[in-house]
Amino acid sequence: MTDKFEHVQAVVFDWAGTTVDHGSLAPMGVFVEAFARFGIAITVEEARGPMGMAKRPHIAALLRLSRIAAAWRGKYGREPTEADIDALYDVFVPMNVEVAGRYADVIPGVAEAVAGLRRRGLKIGSSTGYTREIMAEVIPVAAAQGYSPDNIVCTGDTPDGRPTPFMLYKAFLELEVWPAWSCVKVDDTEVGIKEGLNGGCWTVGVAVTGNVFGLSLADTAALPPKTFAERRAAAAGRLEAAGAHYVIDGVADIMPVIAAIESRLANGERP
Repeated sequence: MTDKFEHVQAVVFDWAGTTVDHGSLAPMGVFVEAFARFGIAITVEEARGPMGMAKRPHIAALLRLSRIAAAWRGKYGREPTEADIDALYDVFVPMNVEVAGRYADVIPGVAEAVAGLRRRGLKIGSSTGYTREIMAEVIPVAAAQGYSPDNIVCTGDTPDGRPTPFMLYKAFLELEVWPAWSCVKVDDTEVGIKEGLNGGCWTVGVAVTGNVFGLSLADTAALPPKTFAERRAAAAGRLEAAGAHYVIDGVADIMPVIAAIESRLANGERP
């Protein structure tokens, strides 16, 4: 084995809930409001379920939920169609564009962790379920706060999104890294972990800052210790069940995981 393959070459980070937008809050109210405009009430918890997917498939997944599908039939007397999905998506995107920049603060510890990874010679990739139109509102806010990855792969850049590995493969090409097992995917959603597994990467789940935990930084800090521990364990359990090789509270905790993965690579282990 060459020295190159004994080291992690790149880390590909998700965006909302992983590197920005503590709790992945930006899309939630938008999904609720978009469905409300069609006379269908959905909850934030329902909206969170498919998080990590591209937003049109996310809407389609919500319409397949039995309660929401029944509500749609009750209002419109038929099953939702592809045209209905398109109509919801056309309402969702401009609303998400409008709010995305307000939920783009970099999660504490991310900029410092990324700087540490770069000092070790790692490349920093990223992928997102957001479109480029939405990301245009997020990227400058994150950059002003010290986070600018080496590449960004968005929904629409590849034939399909998560859980397929296509966005990862595009990131590898743009970063000029291979093989996949020398790379790490970091994500706060189950579908994002499955993307990493399908792409042949090591996978790291982010429990506390992300979608499964689902709270802002301030609301997280205000939790009683027992409630925090329960929510943390539940979030970690879901990411572990999705197949994550490691689960951490947030990206600030990534450095020991990279060291552990490099030790396993040196021993000939593969994800």
